[in-house]
Amino acid sequence: MPLSVFQWQAFFMIFIGFDNGVTSNGIGVIHSSGEHRLFKLPIKKEASYTKEEKFIHRIDFDALVVLFKDIQKNFYAGEDVLVGLERPMVNSRRFNASLSAIRALEATLIAIETLGFSKLYIDSKEWQSSLLPGVKGSDELKKASFELGKKLFPTLNIKKDADGLLIAEYLRRKEAEQKESHAIRLSDML
Repeated sequence: MPLSVFQWQAFFMIFIGFDNGVTSNGIGVIHSSGEHRLFKLPIKKEASYTKEEKFIHRIDFDALVVLFKDIQKNFYAGEDVLVGLERPMVNSRRFNASLSAIRALEATLIAIETLGFSKLYIDSKEWQSSLLPGVKGSDELKKASFELGKKLFPTLNIKKDADGLLIAEYLRRKEAEQKESHAIRLSDML
């Protein structure tokens, strides 16, 4: 069951941000300390399931599980992980793109569930309104995402946009707010 930001029972230490689909800039990983990394989304190209001769891109599930295990083991072993999944676009007028996004989501969900990570669905407008306020339009949002990503994470090689990193950063900031609110409630009780 997906978590609401306001239903978190534990404080998470590792935040993983997933931009939906198979053409994203990567998987953003941020520790509560602010340490950050960007990993390439493992994808594979294979023949389409349709009669016409074409190829599709899919998440490489086995490689994704290995990547998740490496993140958990080597990034900060034994700490709680929260994966933020941007809700995929589902639009009947963009059937092929929607199908690809849903296929990617399913593979990601199975990997997350296999490893027992917590997950939270996030609408793009939610994190964008917090980190990219006032920016409108797909092209402008991608440009603003790229620019903010380069500003916040100057040591990382961001190519197209920083959506995965910004989703992880949004989760980290929400967690910090939760901790602060929890500390205030505790001090009020003393």
